[in-house]
Amino acid sequence: MKKFMLLMAIVCSMAFVSCTGCADKKVVGNDSITNDSTVTNSVNYVENAIAMDKENMYLTYGKDYKWFETCIVMNEYMDSENTNDSVVGISNIFQVLEQKSSKSFDVHVIMYTHVGDSTQVDVKHDFWIEDMPMNNDAIKVTFKEAYAKMMATNLPKPHSRQCVLRKEIGPKDCNPQYIFGNSEAQIYVDAVTGNVTDMNPAFPTKLNYSFNW
Repeated sequence: MKKFMLLMAIVCSMAFVSCTGCADKKVVGNDSITNDSTVTNSVNYVENAIAMDKENMYLTYGKDYKWFETCIVMNEYMDSENTNDSVVGISNIFQVLEQKSSKSFDVHVIMYTHVGDSTQVDVKHDFWIEDMPMNNDAIKVTFKEAYAKMMATNLPKPHSRQCVLRKEIGPKDCNPQYIFGNSEAQIYVDAVTGNVTDMNPAFPTKLNYSFNW
């Protein structure tokens, strides 16, 4: 339970903003998770958690749920000598619209939090903003592949253990992105093409240089 409470505090504490590609008042955390939490190196741990939670959402709420984000807490800082892609926690964020009457609806945000082999589900009467649903997007790049692509570039690595998979609403429509970093620095890995950049694809600028792998 202490592990769940700690990860939930992390998930709810970070203030990412849309201009930097991170999650506003909701996602990934402040790197305060302790190293005594369960660590996993499972190849498909993140993807399995996403698939399991999507199946649970379908069985519980039906097909009309929306998948907005996957938040990943890694065991090591990306700029440390011992950095690796091991994971200590994952949270998947969904939203459902439930009809209360012919004229009224309730909106709920559902968060599945995974620590090791344990799962906690939290439901809040709330709504999600700043992201497009990823239900129909073909996520071709796994988390471990995205991590490897991010580390292979010569871009400065953020001092963070956080990654969020999301499709941000912005002036330009873009694929879902693995966003490694925090409010100070981010590296984006396209979850469909594998393209790597340090600029937010949803808010392109003339300085948006990228690396194709």
